Amino acid sequence: MGKTLIIAEAGVNHNGNLDYAKKLIDIAAEAKADYVKFQAFKAENIVSKNSIKAEYQKKNINDGDDSQFNMLKKLEFKSEWYPIIIDYCKSKNIKFLTTPFDFESIDEVDKFIDLYKIPSGEITNLPYLEKIASKKKPIIVSTGMAYLEEIRQTLDVLLKNGATKENIRILHCNTEYPTPIADVNISAMMTIKKEFGVEVGYSDHTTGIEVPIAAVAMGASVIEKHFTLDKTLPGPDHKASLDAEELKAMVTGIRKIEQIFGDGIKEPSTSEKRNISVMRKSIVARTDIKKGDVYTPENICIKRPGTGISPMKWNEYLGKTASQDYKFDDLIV
Repeated sequence: MGKTLIIAEAGVNHNGNLDYAKKLIDIAAEAKADYVKFQAFKAENIVSKNSIKAEYQKKNINDGDDSQFNMLKKLEFKSEWYPIIIDYCKSKNIKFLTTPFDFESIDEVDKFIDLYKIPSGEITNLPYLEKIASKKKPIIVSTGMAYLEEIRQTLDVLLKNGATKENIRILHCNTEYPTPIADVNISAMMTIKKEFGVEVGYSDHTTGIEVPIAAVAMGASVIEKHFTLDKTLPGPDHKASLDAEELKAMVTGIRKIEQIFGDGIKEPSTSEKRNISVMRKSIVARTDIKKGDVYTPENICIKRPGTGISPMKWNEYLGKTASQDYKFDDLIV
């Protein structure tokens, strides 16, 4: 099993505050995630003034303002932050990533990122998909709210416009914050892999860390998970995000899962080889035996340690004659 790509999703949890954004990078770097990911958008480009918040957004913010535009305007990743944040990520030895949600943002972030992450809400956005594909960079696609046929259409658009299947990874996802455990349907990840022949992963919105770890055990090559400085902060995603210690625990758990896969060869491991002689058995003298005696079930038996003749040769020894004297419990040689 290869190394799982772990994306620590800061998203909009910076709340429009540069210092918060830096602290989020600190957490992701400390947890040893591969990428810390933000979201790039201009509110006026992605939502109309009369769009209302999703139900989970209303519940998590509860400020009496149902305007999605007003909410997103406060959560924009400011253009002047890029050089500051890029340098900060480099200083913390973690890769920077951001998901662009509109044409202007795609062009703005292109020079800062080495792959594109397409969010669930954009997989039916034909012009957007065409533009992302035209950049000819690796692509990760989230598929929350999608039918299998919609994923097929998305993949077709990407492939027709410059992307290659080898450079596309598709993430199973459920776009509810937090996702009820009964709605995770992690098996759908493997359905996607079988149907389209691509690398797959999982973008998680459940509470806790069990589901992404389970996804890796099933074969996910990418895990994306929201995290926050403080779950009690105002904002749409904080409550469904991990805190710093949870993020660290998730990364640690995933790295352990990677180790347990091994190379698939069934043979004694380095750590257990020393136990073979202790745990297995040998043919030993059940009674005192004189040279020339015939071996029978009455004078030989099978006991630990396993440093003598293997019991697999039991039938070969019955009826043979002893080549020397043996005391009780001596190994037969």
